[in-house]
Amino acid sequence: MARIVSILLTAMFVLALGISVSAQSTPSVDNRQHRQQKRIKQGVKNGSLTKKEASKLEAGQAKTRKMERKAKSDGTVTAEERAKLQHRENKTSKKIYHQKHDNQTRP
Repeated sequence: MARIVSILLTAMFVLALGISVSAQSTPSVDNRQHRQQKRIKQGVKNGSLTKKEASKLEAGQAKTRKMERKAKSDGTVTAEERAKLQHRENKTSKKIYHQKHDNQTRP
């Protein structure tokens, strides 16, 4: 009997842990961050981004990660927080595009 109770408590704990992790999940932001990171690296590799431009874009990515951590800190990412994160990602994406197409090349 004690073994069954132990198994049930363990199962409930695992389920509760899974629910709390999924409440903090922001897969669309994570995926977009990853794609934008690849765009920055590709720009450095092909010379369309200078090291200084890449550094500034990386700093922008870091700010977005900080915003995401703050949004997740209370265990729930609200619709307002998601909208702010998406707005920040949109701005970063535009900056990446403009920096890659501004005719400055790495020497």
